[in-house]
Amino acid sequence: MELKKSLIEEIHSIINNSQARAIRSVDTERVHMYWQIGKVIFEEEQQGKDRAEYGDFLIRKLSEVLVLRYGTGFSYRQLNLFRQFYRVFPIVNALRSQFSWTHYRTLIRIDNQDKREFYISEAVKNNWTARQLERQINSQLFERLLLSNDIQSVLAVAREEKQPVDAKEIIKDPMVLEFLGLKREAAYYEKDLENAIITHLHDFILELGNGFTFVSRQKRINIDGDEFYIDLVFFNRLLQSFVLIEIKTAKLNHQDIGQLQMYVNYYDRFEKEDFENPTIGILLCTDKNDAVVKITLPENNNNIIASKYQLYLPTEKQLIDEVKKRIENLDTELDEKNKENI
Repeated sequence: MELKKSLIEEIHSIINNSQARAIRSVDTERVHMYWQIGKVIFEEEQQGKDRAEYGDFLIRKLSEVLVLRYGTGFSYRQLNLFRQFYRVFPIVNALRSQFSWTHYRTLIRIDNQDKREFYISEAVKNNWTARQLERQINSQLFERLLLSNDIQSVLAVAREEKQPVDAKEIIKDPMVLEFLGLKREAAYYEKDLENAIITHLHDFILELGNGFTFVSRQKRINIDGDEFYIDLVFFNRLLQSFVLIEIKTAKLNHQDIGQLQMYVNYYDRFEKEDFENPTIGILLCTDKNDAVVKITLPENNNNIIASKYQLYLPTEKQLIDEVKKRIENLDTELDEKNKENI
């Protein structure tokens, strides 16, 4: 006699689920232990706050005792992290059960409270692993969203206090695609980039943002006998609209914008249901002239977005430079409008 395959699979599932729960339970206890140690150290340190060197002395002496008994997990550096953990998260009931110590170790290094709150909200909402959280922080997700939004709007969407009504509230510019593993100095065809995206589709959807579902690649459409192919089609449940993505491995030009506008118009007229919102088009390109994009599109355009992509993680300086560049462009536009009104 042979055992039923379904029976074996069911028992495997029970064992795996139990092991996963046990690991989560151990990690939760570890988080609370570190928090409690941090609390005790902080409170003792405050009693000797009239002595500037007392905190450092306290942690060094504690680490000497604890390392001998419990190992390097209680080193001077680790005890400092525990104290910082308590200082950043002083309310134990506010600790998230789905966060591991690795999550918290990453979060407590963020100095800006708004920025930290954003990543906490996004990590909870999207069930990010510690590795995904670290990747989003390293890719400067918060700063990239701020390039086209204000802090309160970004936080409100992250906390789910409001639903995004504008695609720019959730779509980043630039997009960071370092996970594709393509060398930044090499030349690629659009097909190469598309294939890499499909291979790393889960990571690409994570980079796209909240609410995206993959629909199709190389979607064929027929317009009066002429055939066209849309690179990538997604649907976003938050915006309640189709999102079409065209990949360009060269600098964007007005013909590219016109092509995507045609695809968006087609979807609005023949694919979109009456209860869905207008289709959104994203031109994913290596470079763009914002002035050309703005002049090519109607003034009230909300549905065509040009977003640069880069194959490496951005630095904070690069994003600051990008912000300065956009502010300068806005100032130039305002000066031109003021001249017209004179």
